[in-house]
Amino acid sequence: MSWRRVVITGFGGPDRLAIEEVADLPEPREGEVRVRVLVTSAAFTDVMIRKGMYPDVKEKPPFSPGYDMVGIVDAAGPGATRFSPGDRVADLTTIGACAEYVCLPEARLASVPEGLPDVEALGMILSGVTPYQMLYRVAKMKSGQSLLIHGAGGAVGTTMLQLARDAGIVAYGTDIASKHALIRSLGAVPIAAGAVPQEIAAATGGGVDAVFDPLGGDSLSPSFHALAPGGILVAFGFGNEVMGRGGSIPVDFVKLKLWDWLPNGQATAFYSIGAMRRRHPGWFREDLAALFALLTAGRIAPVVAEVLPMDRVREAHERIEAGGVAGKLVLRVSEP
Repeated sequence: MSWRRVVITGFGGPDRLAIEEVADLPEPREGEVRVRVLVTSAAFTDVMIRKGMYPDVKEKPPFSPGYDMVGIVDAAGPGATRFSPGDRVADLTTIGACAEYVCLPEARLASVPEGLPDVEALGMILSGVTPYQMLYRVAKMKSGQSLLIHGAGGAVGTTMLQLARDAGIVAYGTDIASKHALIRSLGAVPIAAGAVPQEIAAATGGGVDAVFDPLGGDSLSPSFHALAPGGILVAFGFGNEVMGRGGSIPVDFVKLKLWDWLPNGQATAFYSIGAMRRRHPGWFREDLAALFALLTAGRIAPVVAEVLPMDRVREAHERIEAGGVAGKLVLRVSEP
């Protein structure tokens, strides 16, 4: 039986993405299951991977992108007993999920609760666990505190704002003007993208308890200066460098480390969902389960910009790079 997948043919632009047809289904190995993928994300992390700029991915092209997925177990390999064919599962794959079929170790997979739509469940994986862990595992925020997140109208940002609202945390978010109404609808105060420290200080009333910065480069200093005494800056991306707007990934790490040593009571951290999962493998499944519970209870819901067929993966990457997507772009790989 033939099947299709997206392949990065070489590091570079969206034109390096191709649809490939494969003659035979992959066979699950010891402890693996084969999953028929229903949906995967089109996210900025995928853009970094496509450009060869994502530190956690060492593979060289050709390979398939796809950072997370929701799918249906199709077959079990030797010794795989946790799941049965027909079970819905989710995983943070990093690569490989932009394909109709993928084989994964069953120990990595999380069950998707009955009744949750696959698109909504997908919104809780990369775009849900990331803000959840930054809020509670890294910054350890509590009700009554305040935060600022850059790119607040994107997939991670919109979930962060909802989690903050649910927890009683005051939220501010920077983004382009076309996303300000969305930011307000999620209970946060919008701030212009690229606002200078004085503008941020005026908008936040003098500073916030935590800043979450996916941009890096020239954005880090204003973010650090937006902190109130005792606050924490959590960097979680390198958007400026990836998009050719300056910055250096090694320099960003050095800055964060130096600022963390300053005797001013403020702290810095760099968050990587992959690194966090490697250090604390149990947290990922625990936090995803907590997000599924919040979703089921109607306390949060992913903001989905559009669901596109897998064939339009190039378009999805182009739109992500253009920066105008409000919420999350989803790729429909196969039908339930």
